[in-house]
Amino acid sequence: MTNILLADIALRAGGALLKRGVERGVMGQKLGAKKAARVIKGRSMTQTLIGTALARMATRSVPGAIVVGGGLLAKTLYDRRKGKAARADGQAALEKQAKKGE
Repeated sequence: MTNILLADIALRAGGALLKRGVERGVMGQKLGAKKAARVIKGRSMTQTLIGTALARMATRSVPGAIVVGGGLLAKTLYDRRKGKAARADGQAALEKQAKKGE
């Protein structure tokens, strides 16, 4: 039983480290490594829980993946229609989140 518990802890810790590394890598390409780290650190508990719930929903079933993917597609199309205003709002939100992570 102890070995199973240790394996579970190791897998969860490794998964968390991998997730953080992928987030930094993806966001770092656009924002820069330091700013990406601050944005990730400045995330609220609500943002973290929503992201986790959506990822879990998308990976557990095909209908969940369709719903989450459809929502992301709709948000992308909405932002493109709004154009520069949506881009400016997004940059402002990232700056605010990065300041919380300092």
